[in-house]
Amino acid sequence: MSKTLIIAEKPSVAQDIVRALTPSAGKFDKFDEYFESEQYVVSSAVGHLVEIKAPEEFDVKRGKWSFANLPVIPPHFDLNPIDKVKGRLNALVKLIRRKDVGHLINACDAGREGELIFRLIVQYAGTAKAAIAKPVERLWLQSMTPQAIRDGFEKLKSDAQMLPLADAARCRSEADWLVGINGTRAMTAFNSRDGGFFLTTVGRVQTPTLSIVVEREEKIRKHVSRDYWEVRANFDAQAGQYEGKWFDPSWKKDEDLERRADRVWNRPDADAIALAALGQPASVREESKPTTSSCGGLYDLTTLQREANSRFGFSAKTTLGLAQALYEKHKVLTYPRTDSRYLPEDYLAVAKQTAEMIANEDMPGPLRELAVHARKALKEGYIKPTKKVFDNTKVSDHFAIIPTLQAPKSLSEIEAKLYDMVVKRFLGVFFPPAEFMVTTRISTVKIVGPWPAGTRSAPQGGAVALGSGPASDAGQELNFQTNGKILVKPGWLAVYGKEVQEDDANLVAVAPGEVVRTESVDVKSLQTKPPARYTEATLLSAMEGAGKLIDDEELRAAMTEKGLGTPATRAATIEGLIAEKYMLREGRELIPTAKSFQLMTLLRGLDVEILTNPQLTGEWEFQLAEMEKGRLKRDEFMGRIAEMTERIVKKAKEYDRDTIPGDYATLTAPCPKCGGIVKENYRRYTCIGTGPSPAGTQAVPRGDALALGSGPASEPAGAAEGCGFSIGKIPGGRSFELREVEQFLATKKIGPLEGFRSKAGWPFTAELALVYDDEINNWKLEFDFGEDAKKAEGDGEPVDFSAQTSLGACPKCQGHVYEHGANYLCEHAVGATVTCDFKSGKIILQQPIEVAQMQKLLAEGKTALLENFVSNKTRRKFKAFLAYDKKEGKVMFEFEPRALKPGAKPSAKPSAKPAAAAKAAAPAKTVAAKKVPAKKVPAKKAAAKQAAPKKVAAKKAA
Repeated sequence: MSKTLIIAEKPSVAQDIVRALTPSAGKFDKFDEYFESEQYVVSSAVGHLVEIKAPEEFDVKRGKWSFANLPVIPPHFDLNPIDKVKGRLNALVKLIRRKDVGHLINACDAGREGELIFRLIVQYAGTAKAAIAKPVERLWLQSMTPQAIRDGFEKLKSDAQMLPLADAARCRSEADWLVGINGTRAMTAFNSRDGGFFLTTVGRVQTPTLSIVVEREEKIRKHVSRDYWEVRANFDAQAGQYEGKWFDPSWKKDEDLERRADRVWNRPDADAIALAALGQPASVREESKPTTSSCGGLYDLTTLQREANSRFGFSAKTTLGLAQALYEKHKVLTYPRTDSRYLPEDYLAVAKQTAEMIANEDMPGPLRELAVHARKALKEGYIKPTKKVFDNTKVSDHFAIIPTLQAPKSLSEIEAKLYDMVVKRFLGVFFPPAEFMVTTRISTVKIVGPWPAGTRSAPQGGAVALGSGPASDAGQELNFQTNGKILVKPGWLAVYGKEVQEDDANLVAVAPGEVVRTESVDVKSLQTKPPARYTEATLLSAMEGAGKLIDDEELRAAMTEKGLGTPATRAATIEGLIAEKYMLREGRELIPTAKSFQLMTLLRGLDVEILTNPQLTGEWEFQLAEMEKGRLKRDEFMGRIAEMTERIVKKAKEYDRDTIPGDYATLTAPCPKCGGIVKENYRRYTCIGTGPSPAGTQAVPRGDALALGSGPASEPAGAAEGCGFSIGKIPGGRSFELREVEQFLATKKIGPLEGFRSKAGWPFTAELALVYDDEINNWKLEFDFGEDAKKAEGDGEPVDFSAQTSLGACPKCQGHVYEHGANYLCEHAVGATVTCDFKSGKIILQQPIEVAQMQKLLAEGKTALLENFVSNKTRRKFKAFLAYDKKEGKVMFEFEPRALKPGAKPSAKPSAKPAAAAKAAAPAKTVAAKKVPAKKVPAKKAAAKQAAPKKVAAKKAA
């Protein structure tokens, strides 16, 4: 008997299908990779199992990335297994090729990516001589209830119906490959013309995302702060005091976005208002009106990532990983990689069952408190059909993230935080809105006489409402506003623990007709602020809403609810930009590097700004939607993509000017040879002579970076008149940050720095030195790999420390410790006879180790708590002590012990065992740098593991 193979996109869906079919198809036997009955074989992928690649003859290796090999536009694409899921792929290939399997059903997710995943697997299962020719049907599911699955099997779609969607899916994948590979290789080849290998990645999603961050940084750097003043008065009423802020009731918005009704733009006007109001009576009028606030919608992945970043500082990648673990490992959340915030309309019963689970199960820790809210929702009948929650038209490939019917048993602290967020939102959406009473109070001081002596007759520039005529100050009014918001009914806020009103939200009562007195007035001096830098939360929002940046209405409509990337890929896009050194994380902020500004300058200068604009995605989405409707042929779309690819490569290949137009910086550090001015261009920092700064340029303060977009389009006059000193901006494929090149010119040495790449593309770390070359009669840049220091530290010439004061006794041999090169080391660790190996870097993970701290370590065993270590892996700062560990014979990281959780019991295990450290504030544990068993941590993972009070070798981190 011929069997039907059903392939789902993920194991949980395969299990749901088996449960739904069991009543009609009979019992399924479970095997390692599949389920089987007399009629069906059910298995699944785990997302993408294969990826497209160019045929071997088109596969240019990284060392040969040059314009001679571009563009790469293969006539067809081969497939390459993804290593980490190769086992699952091989299992599916065996099932597809089984002789007793005569029919295939695509049960992957209902959408473009689900179609692609299935078709690439089937294509891979075929051979060069014969493709898989078994008939295919499509299961199209919008809901995962058993009845919805059974209904889906009654309405299977034919393969012919799905071909337009399959074409669109393949086109999107192949177009991304063509633009990404060719764009990256072309820009890398352009930037590597002077030698070396300067990897310059571009892509349809990553480059517009980076452009958003760079444009924000440009606005921040160009912002000029303006002084303004606010006037706040305290009013005495019979029931007590309250504060009011002065405002101009006649103010209207204009083109100046920094103007506000409550801002005064010069100090004399602000002082005049304060003096005129002080001690004066004020009449009071107020208006109170009810208002409501509803709970936000259910979570999709992007919203969950955004809020977890705002609340807990989780990166998008961390949130995705936690949600995936809660889905796959603990099975307590539904599928997380979703872009929908709604449930199918037949999910009402499932929602009630989920609330019953929350109400009745004994959940661990703080999650137990949610049971009372679940019981109330069930008792009051809150869970009912509503378009805010149940809407088939808003359910895409997947529905919103909600709890499953399985209660959590043992979650980690951060897993519990994320689960708590999802459960609270799930319950909150069904609760009624919170109700408030909002009160706006206006306290009005009438000016009955002239303005106080020593001030202007009246504030100018719209500072106050001046009445109908300028002849007299009498009749003028000063208005002060006070706002209050009183919680009347908590509604959904009760789920979040807010059931009572905070005291400071209640306004002091004022009786009808009561006249209050202006007791005191304060003039507060403030400055306008630049826009905030992006965090992962705000960047995710910007990526999600990128379609709003497109002017064309058709293209904007095509990107509605699409944005840049997908919920499943946005975290990887952000992490990729950080990994490629286009952005840095500082706390929660994302800061673009010099490399990112250089890329934007290049793309603008080459006139390929389409790569920086979300409009490219808009154009593709519009055309792919037309293809899905049968209005556009696959060959026509791919032909357009090939033309665009050729145009991008041609622009880079044929650019023949020496530099790229841009707005470049003038350094504050002088030329090391002649003391002249050093100016930046696209490729180099060059001396332009000792004259004044060229017209139109301005010295850039140390620590700033170049701003783009508004400056001159070419190099300043006289750019070739310097002494000849010049250094490259990207030595070893790594871009100088402006603060780094300033330091480098001033001190003639910097490092060690990470992120350099060899000509073959391999990363390495090195110091840079400015060295005087007699042959060229000028200074030149050289890499310093510490060879001189290594020789001195080996069996070489003796080192004379007589001019130095000892920092303390060596903890290994009791010799003297001195500064030497980039290290602190024992006097017996260098010279002709080496008998000791004590050495510790002056800079460890970007944290300078001051002499005083090394003296403290040698005298007391450890330094003070140092706060500026930066993890190589996560780029996040962390705090640690440096401590000498006698057992290991090394300087180690030692972290602050974590405070005990409320109700937690101190560990009874001996402090010498590392396992106890994670559970209690026990004495510090030691972990060897070279041995890394399961419960021990190497130095490079220090930042990720700092919560546990243990020591980690600091030597390898340097």
